[in-house]
Amino acid sequence: MNFQARLVLTFLLMFLVVVITSWLFPPPIPDEAISADSATGAEVGTETEPSTVPVPTMPEIAPSPSEVPETVEAEALPEEKRVVVSSPLYRFEFSNFGARLHVAEMSQFEALNQGGLVDLIPDGAEGYLGQKLVVGSDTLDLSRVPFTVEPEDGLALEAGADAQILRFTYQHPTSSFRFETEYEFSPDEYTIRVRGRASGVDRPQLLTDLGDGLAFAEADSAMEAREMGYVYNHVQEGIDETLTSKAERMIVEGPLLWGALRNKFFLLAILAGESNETTTEGGYLGGLLVEESHLPERFQVTAAQVVGAEGDFAYRLFLGPQDFEILSAIGWDMQNVNPYGWSFFQVILKPFVSLITKILIWVHSNLNLGYGWVLILFGVGMRIVLFPLNQKAMKSQLKNMAVQPLMKEIQEKYKDNPEKQAKEMKKLYTEHGFNPLGGCLPMLLPWPMLVAFFFVFQSTIELRGVPFLWLPDLSTKDPTFVLPFFLGASMFLMMYVSHKSMDTPNPQMKMMMYMMPPFMIFIFMNLASGLNLYYATANIATIPQQMYIAKQRKKMQGMKPLGRSPPSPSR
Repeated sequence: MNFQARLVLTFLLMFLVVVITSWLFPPPIPDEAISADSATGAEVGTETEPSTVPVPTMPEIAPSPSEVPETVEAEALPEEKRVVVSSPLYRFEFSNFGARLHVAEMSQFEALNQGGLVDLIPDGAEGYLGQKLVVGSDTLDLSRVPFTVEPEDGLALEAGADAQILRFTYQHPTSSFRFETEYEFSPDEYTIRVRGRASGVDRPQLLTDLGDGLAFAEADSAMEAREMGYVYNHVQEGIDETLTSKAERMIVEGPLLWGALRNKFFLLAILAGESNETTTEGGYLGGLLVEESHLPERFQVTAAQVVGAEGDFAYRLFLGPQDFEILSAIGWDMQNVNPYGWSFFQVILKPFVSLITKILIWVHSNLNLGYGWVLILFGVGMRIVLFPLNQKAMKSQLKNMAVQPLMKEIQEKYKDNPEKQAKEMKKLYTEHGFNPLGGCLPMLLPWPMLVAFFFVFQSTIELRGVPFLWLPDLSTKDPTFVLPFFLGASMFLMMYVSHKSMDTPNPQMKMMMYMMPPFMIFIFMNLASGLNLYYATANIATIPQQMYIAKQRKKMQGMKPLGRSPPSPSR
């Protein structure tokens, strides 16, 4: 069962436990070149709805073989040199051959599968970010030609310093063709601004090789493989993703705001234009070409865009972690490259995800607590915060039980007169302050927050590689499966306490009490141990509350049943 299926099943089960059981059986429980029809740049106003944005078409390019230079002869090639760009955040290694990226180390993240730093470029790859120019039916492959690099010693950026530029230039020895690319690096950002110019050719299309997916860096390679894929944001159709396991050769037609390769925690993305506010003539990405890689079980992704009339082009690159706050600051919904929830729910979910992430980091940093203890604190804290809602739901449920005889009486008495029955029911609700949905609504109010917890604790990079007690990594499954079974046991206890507090045992609730915990164990056993830790703690913290609520219920169940108020006696 894949992650998406597990996710859907998880929330269905959680909904049953939290809402349905609290309503019916109290108490409450909690992815050749891009075709010439690909779209290119056009200005988009900030107020324009995506569906109204016209899809531009690529201008026709007359075949001009004489303008496309032949590649340099092999014997004329100089020696390959590597140029290093380093900062507190990353270490990049470029080759003068094709201006290709061969090393992309994340300076603040350790590779958990083999030690050393995370390198986004997989072993065996021929270098990323190589470029081609397509003019009519001709293609000039620039990924293997020798470039002049300035500065030839690379860049060493210090925190807080100004951005610096690494320039690659290729001048064809026998023609006027010239190609320049500038990479602007900031020491404090993972975003790289790219500008360039192609002269000596007429309105070419630029193809940028995004590579063959990201390297494996996690201890659980199976989990990492399941979440590897490509994602894009279409101007009209929005964000779409394809997992590598389901990828096939295809052309994704634009216009696109960005395209990206991702795994569970890291990202390589290309974004249209120099900024979100500027869309030049060739500002949009024209599309993506997805084809089989020479590396096993991988797909190569190439991005296309049209070069402007003067030969200019510009785009941005992002190579770094899937940090929610960092990606949110980029814009264009980059934080949804690994979606927190389903698209229809993200508008509601986004502020909760942001809030939870900020609180998680703040508590860890300011209280000097390990993330394992922070998750435990979250579990207990949420139960305390939600206790008033649980109490309100319980009281509403008991009131529901109390008025049930009166409701049945009215239903029986006016079964042949629906209009009169509805009128008497409304009168009954008003007389006793009863709301039929009162037991359900208090449990639905915190639901966006509870769902946000699920996505944050399952996918947040802050938990990556963090050990806790016997758990080697809070971002991966518990290798001993102790936590999932503990989670199931705590759920059983919650439902058991609720069941025993009822005067009349409910057979449906009893069945759920024995069926739900095994289902939850099955669902959670391959999910992040940090997520399991939070939910298990929350369940344990809920049990004393359930016991208290059970006592209150027994007291109220022992009270005299409600009746219709008799007329006041005369004095």
